[in-house]
Amino acid sequence: MPVSRRQFFTWASMSAAGAVIAAPLKAFYAQEAVRSRLGDGRSKQASQLILEDVGYGALQPDPNGLLDLPAGFRYHVLSREGDIMNDGHPVPGAFDGMAAFADAHGNTVLIRNHELLPDSSTQIVAPAGNQYDPHAKGGTTTVVIGGDRTLLRQYTSLAGTCRNCSGGATPWNSWISCEEDTSTPATSGWIHRSRVSKPHGYAFEVPIAATAAVTPEPLVAMGRFKHEAIAVDPRTGVVYQTEDQIDGLFYRFIPHTPGQLQAGGVLEALCIQGRSQAITRANVPIGQPMPVEWVRIAAVDPVEDTVRMEGFAKGAAQFSRGEGICYSNGELYFTCTNGGNRPYGQVWRYIPGLTVSDGGTIELFVQPDNATVLDFPDNLVMAPSGDLMICEDGRGAQYVVGLTPTGRLYKFARNAINRSEFAGICFSPNGQTMFLNIYQPGITFAIWSEP
Repeated sequence: MPVSRRQFFTWASMSAAGAVIAAPLKAFYAQEAVRSRLGDGRSKQASQLILEDVGYGALQPDPNGLLDLPAGFRYHVLSREGDIMNDGHPVPGAFDGMAAFADAHGNTVLIRNHELLPDSSTQIVAPAGNQYDPHAKGGTTTVVIGGDRTLLRQYTSLAGTCRNCSGGATPWNSWISCEEDTSTPATSGWIHRSRVSKPHGYAFEVPIAATAAVTPEPLVAMGRFKHEAIAVDPRTGVVYQTEDQIDGLFYRFIPHTPGQLQAGGVLEALCIQGRSQAITRANVPIGQPMPVEWVRIAAVDPVEDTVRMEGFAKGAAQFSRGEGICYSNGELYFTCTNGGNRPYGQVWRYIPGLTVSDGGTIELFVQPDNATVLDFPDNLVMAPSGDLMICEDGRGAQYVVGLTPTGRLYKFARNAINRSEFAGICFSPNGQTMFLNIYQPGITFAIWSEP
């Protein structure tokens, strides 16, 4: 039977204090074996088995035409593109990655990326001294929400950056905003109609305590490449990073001082032991852990976009368009948007060792090879209940897809406005509210269960 909507947030509130550990995906592997035996002609039928009798029931048409959810769930629009913020500027568009934090007053603080290019029609506005590059229009806004899920204030918190796609929260209450663009003053004319004045392709840190635009400082030692998202292992302070390139790599940054990323550190790329220069886009067995090792990147801030090329030359594995990543209970999960034997997406699991000298293991966690089940997975988060919640960025209707600890997938939400992607999925610190963005037109939702 479908899971009770109340259990979703009851489990969430329980697991906010005590972790829920995901079980192995044996059920999924069994289903995948059945699907493979049936062959492509019947793959859709086999994959639909994964969706039966899981989740929270059928999605209900939203009378407002915004967001379809299962019965018993509600939403509230917190912020829209074009709203006037407390600093007097309009909310810019292209809502992307986001995270939720608790402040000292019991409020929830969202820090939200805006994936804006130099030639975008909207932009982040800030004083000149608080812009990294005055020719770049991206950055972040901060949204403060009260205990009753109402908007208290919103304002610019990072400006002058380029194509801020995703990022990640840190255990020390900051958001790392990542640029998915490696333009430089010499090369941007090939990409944008407007040139930039500084090199891009960096990560930037935005503390939740910032009440206005910060002074942007690129985290150069973390590398200059098409950053997508990051996740921090709180046990070691190591920062894991994805790269949105078909031939992208999976990186870790070992800071010299955990929690102080500006102090520098070591950037490394993942290699699969015994499979130098592995291409993981297709023909990878599901659910088989592979031991890994790491190679050091020497040129972390190259003139050209060559970080991944150096890593691959040293034996690093390629991952096809690495995007969302999250940490949960000693494990990291990340998506590859167009990986797969049929390129509809993959979810990988990396289990790091307890020390940085232990390379850990990596495995292909989920690969349905069926767009009706999972179509171009992007942002993701581990719900406090133990289900992965995955945003699609596919080619048809856009869904938030849940993945249970036993490996079954279900639809949790549908974009009822258009075919724009979902992004920025995260949960409030108390586990009682899910936050979610529609990319364009930019809308941020709060979602919860009725009592």
